[in-house]
Amino acid sequence: MASTASSHASDSIDVVGDAVPQPLTSTPGDADRGRAIVGDRQVGLCLMCHTGPFPDERSQGTLAPPLAGAGMRWSEGQLRLRIVDSRRLNPDTIMPSYFRAAEGRRVGKAFRDQPVLDAQQVEDVVAFLVTLRR
Repeated sequence: MASTASSHASDSIDVVGDAVPQPLTSTPGDADRGRAIVGDRQVGLCLMCHTGPFPDERSQGTLAPPLAGAGMRWSEGQLRLRIVDSRRLNPDTIMPSYFRAAEGRRVGKAFRDQPVLDAQQVEDVVAFLVTLRR
């Protein structure tokens, strides 16, 4: 059973089960750009909560599952949904929805009404995470 979730006012995505099987862009994700996004605390913010196989990155988070092995644990579509809107899988998660417009009282003014990552950045991060097989 497929459903549609809004990412922001003009876009929608198709969620099938626990995944977004179709890429958000026609341009394939780039794993190198995705790694840069994951490692950048000002852009991806991933390492604030996750650890990963990034020996060059200090002070990695411990609040969320490790990113190491993500490409073995989840399919590309499952990873995409977790980035796009993890609350679809767990309404109580502390992980923000990276592709849905930020809402709520605890969202800084600069980030309200816009997604954290654009569609190509999401695809780049997915392309990187699927390479994490260990």
